[in-house]
Amino acid sequence: MSTNDNSRQTDRRKFLGSIATGAAALGISTVAAPLQTFAGNNLPPMDDGGVEDAVAWMNKIKGTHKVVFDATQPHGVFPFAWPRVFLLTNGAVGVPEKDCGVMVVLRHDAIPYAMDSALWTKYNFGEVFHAPDPTTNEEKAKKNPFWKPAPGTFKFPGIGEVQIGINELQQAGVMFCVCNAAITVYSAAVAQGMGKDAAEVKKDWEAGLLPGIQIVPSGVWALGRAQQKGCAYIFAG
Repeated sequence: MSTNDNSRQTDRRKFLGSIATGAAALGISTVAAPLQTFAGNNLPPMDDGGVEDAVAWMNKIKGTHKVVFDATQPHGVFPFAWPRVFLLTNGAVGVPEKDCGVMVVLRHDAIPYAMDSALWTKYNFGEVFHAPDPTTNEEKAKKNPFWKPAPGTFKFPGIGEVQIGINELQQAGVMFCVCNAAITVYSAAVAQGMGKDAAEVKKDWEAGLLPGIQIVPSGVWALGRAQQKGCAYIFAG
């Protein structure tokens, strides 16, 4: 192995080690210990996340006014409210939805929002990812609160009802993608904590992705490509 290869392996171990440290600090005990194992030599296998499909999907971004929202963790309603605010305020100044290109990248601790409620229950995503449910005020959500919410679920003072469900945003043309790297690492960590096979858990998570959500090689890959496509970067927090 070359010096450069050794350097890349060392950098990756340091990166995964830092994730483990952060998870431990946040109290994600079910994930922290497996990640510390992966920070050594036993790294989980990771495919390219369907790069060809991801590139084709990325080429669908449209509009004159384009933005990409970077969702890294559960930040209340913000990862879903800001895309709607972008559309509403552009509409208020005469820019129709068809002239707006909006992308949301779900990465790191925000990846469970890309998955259906059955997986939230099965793998206790509310606990693992410290994801509250703003619709019930529970500290640990038992379902995906942003998939097909009931009408009137989300209301903002001074504005009233806002449609910020993922399905509602998709109907308005908002594009959602999810990080394959994060799915790979977290599914393997959760699998180890539950005594399950990592490949089977990852397969289960992929099968439970919501309709219309694209897997990309990594969230940071998607953010870079989106900006190359002319999208302005906005942190979704």
